[in-house]
Amino acid sequence: MKNVYALFILIVVLGCKSNNTIIKTSKPIEVFRVSSEGVPVISAHRGGKGLVGYPENCLETMMHISDSIPVVFEIDIAKTKDNRLVLMHDNSIVRTTNGSGLVSNLTLQTLKTYVLKDDFGSGTSFKIPTLVEVLKWVKTSQVFLTIDIKHNVDVSEVIDVIRNEEAEDHCILITYDLEQAKKAYELAPELLLSVSARNFKEWNTLINSGIPFQNMLAFTGTRLSDTSLFDAIHSKDVLCILGTLGNLDRRAKARGDHLYNNWKKLGIDIIATDRPFKANKALKNN
Repeated sequence: MKNVYALFILIVVLGCKSNNTIIKTSKPIEVFRVSSEGVPVISAHRGGKGLVGYPENCLETMMHISDSIPVVFEIDIAKTKDNRLVLMHDNSIVRTTNGSGLVSNLTLQTLKTYVLKDDFGSGTSFKIPTLVEVLKWVKTSQVFLTIDIKHNVDVSEVIDVIRNEEAEDHCILITYDLEQAKKAYELAPELLLSVSARNFKEWNTLINSGIPFQNMLAFTGTRLSDTSLFDAIHSKDVLCILGTLGNLDRRAKARGDHLYNNWKKLGIDIIATDRPFKANKALKNN
């Protein structure tokens, strides 16, 4: 009887410990809050685009941009034939390198024989970076990444690399739907998640998802929403990102960069753009 009682006490104690496990949150969870100060207002799409001599998803491009402006870098992660994680947006390397073939059919060693091209088709001396190489750099440069995970990569693989490099304080995971967000939170409750909140339907779904608001960074899409959506998101101390990449960037280029200020005044906290220098200059001069 004593042994049974002792076993019961042990189960209760272990249960209490597991229920009260303290999760050490990452730095982005603390920094990317409405109530915080010093949040970077620019997110450079694909690590920086449209720059002569500097390709997208390129470590040297990110170094170049971060030397001039405070910025978050959105990067794309793909997997090679030998299961290495590299920065690449497309399935094929034709558009962005001097090589050819699918990333998934090429080894890292093969990929490293090619050079990256800028958005104007000119070759550079820069190589395709691995996620590990970029994580080592962000730890020394104190910048943040939002990580877009491509179809042939499981989020668990990216999380493992982040943890192995002890880079949790620099990484935000991008999710596109509730299923992805819940899986990412379950695997890495210490990380901040970029979640889709393009309308009240998506936002209300997130409210009832079980994911804490502190783990959310709300991507409100690439079109302007009603300010009431931004107000609702802000009421939970969650920041709003607007993707100006594409149509809105083209509108600002045609009609004037003051539009970035107009959009920020609507309630946008971070502008994800293909024009990081132009957008930053407009916001800085406001």
